[in-house]
Amino acid sequence: MRIVSAAAVLAAAVAWWRRARPVTRVTVSGVSMVPELAPGDRLVAVRWPVLELGDLVVFRDPELPDRVLVKRVSRLHATSIEVRGDNEGPSRDSREFGPVDRRAVLGRAVYRYHPSARAGSITRRGRYDGRSRR
Repeated sequence: MRIVSAAAVLAAAVAWWRRARPVTRVTVSGVSMVPELAPGDRLVAVRWPVLELGDLVVFRDPELPDRVLVKRVSRLHATSIEVRGDNEGPSRDSREFGPVDRRAVLGRAVYRYHPSARAGSITRRGRYDGRSRR
């Protein structure tokens, strides 16, 4: 009988978790999510099985697939979501390009790691009410 080391089991579990829940890192540019997110903020997003109203999501722009956007979930549909920026004036969101296919979502933003003074977990912000968050 072969004994498997705890380190090998841990390494296998981490590898499985990363495949099951891919991690995406993004840098915020623009002011569409101010005050929640500022230009230069760096985020970690994790593929999440269930999205809820108020989640911050990272997704491929429906019209410019090479571009990645960060917005708040404002409506949920069976196969798509609607997203809005907290700072709606300069935000390019579902009001412009319509619902986002759930397959375009790279993950839910869960942690800000830069700048260090603002580092920490990103939590859901209640039910989105469709108004600017200023």
